[in-house]
Amino acid sequence: MEVLQQFLSVVAVFALLGGALWLMRRGGIAKIAQIRGMRHEKKSLESIERLPLSPHHALHRIRIGSREMVVATHPQGCALLLEIGEGARQ
Repeated sequence: MEVLQQFLSVVAVFALLGGALWLMRRGGIAKIAQIRGMRHEKKSLESIERLPLSPHHALHRIRIGSREMVVATHPQGCALLLEIGEGARQ
């Protein structure tokens, strides 16, 4: 009886792992929610593009609401280089 319980426990663990793998291959929970018609709100913060300049420096093009910005990142922090869109401070 104890051997049967251990065997069923191992089968249950493999079934959970298989289900998780299947879910990840399908694109995760968010994609399945979209397929079933449960739409999420549009993201207010979105990374559009990243350009690495060196291992520690990069340029990022991001969108916040209706505004787009170019931000430089470096070991000391980040800096806003350009802002495009509504209320832009150029």
